Amino acid sequence: MTILILTGRFGAGHCSAARALRQQLLAAYPAMRVQVVDFFSYAMPGSSSEAMYHAFRMLVTYGAGIFNTYYRMSDLLADDHPAPLERPMREAMSALLREFHPDAVVATHPLCARLTAHCRRQGGASVPLITCVTDFSQHAEWIYPETDAYLVGSPELRRQLAGRGVDPARIFVTGIPVRPEFKQLVRRPVSGSRQLLVMGGGLGLVPWGEGFYKKLAAQSDIHVTVLTGGNQRLLEHLSGRYPNITAVGYTERVFDYMAQAELLLSKPGGITVFESISAELPMLLWTPTLAQERENARFLIQAGLARMAGSSDGQCVESVCQLIRDTVSLERISRRMRRRKAQLEEESFVHLVSSLGRQVS
Repeated sequence: MTILILTGRFGAGHCSAARALRQQLLAAYPAMRVQVVDFFSYAMPGSSSEAMYHAFRMLVTYGAGIFNTYYRMSDLLADDHPAPLERPMREAMSALLREFHPDAVVATHPLCARLTAHCRRQGGASVPLITCVTDFSQHAEWIYPETDAYLVGSPELRRQLAGRGVDPARIFVTGIPVRPEFKQLVRRPVSGSRQLLVMGGGLGLVPWGEGFYKKLAAQSDIHVTVLTGGNQRLLEHLSGRYPNITAVGYTERVFDYMAQAELLLSKPGGITVFESISAELPMLLWTPTLAQERENARFLIQAGLARMAGSSDGQCVESVCQLIRDTVSLERISRRMRRRKAQLEEESFVHLVSSLGRQVS
């Protein structure tokens, strides 16, 4: 049985979800062939895809307003309206499906889901399609009638998708997929100081200047670990500068740092959110700039799983100090995360893939 998981390097979340889904399938069915493909590198090999990914990074870093405008407009378009770069990619998707001849496709990026759905609509493929929604967003970019099943992060999102016409029987509240190390994690905060973990996603995007770090450095009872991701400039700037701030470059072992922390200060990317929930690590969120992350933040605040930090350096540090020293509130948030995890149908994905594969064979 061959399963094709399609993703793209637009931030770290889509690829992280794809790898986690592959791990789930292989843990249950070691003999299964599970292939993760960066579809955009396949469709635009070499420098073309790298140029596209670079342009995306520049857009979300410096042009959030443009990105958000497109995000809002695309939610109003009919699902047969071509997305940017879609037409030249349809042929590539058809070729990919012919090459792998999968028993099922799992899409962790919305354009991958859209292109697979289009192939089915045009009669070029009959492969089952499972879409893994990597945000807490009901955006139209994820929703296509050819989709056999949706994996979503919360019961609230399941209800929202159903409200947009998706058959509830096709929606499974699995949570956003994360590596098993986060699910098996045992929290063991380092004694001596309060432990704050700061993350800016795979790109290491953090919204503060020098004043923020100086104010944190003045808190002698708080030790700060900053995961800088791909932001080499931030890593070099912070390394060795403050005695109670440790800067760490790109790492595959985020779960180790979450295990040692008492509070996470982060932007609300979908994968980071579910890594934190899996680790039962309370979150403090800085004001997000991207539209889908605003929706993620809204979900977290309403569910009592996180709090918002202030928008200025001083307000943010004050929020950190208040919450990280409030052990009662931290434990209350952790308990809510524990209850959230108990609501998930994590095993349904594995059973679903097996069932769809049997229907095809």
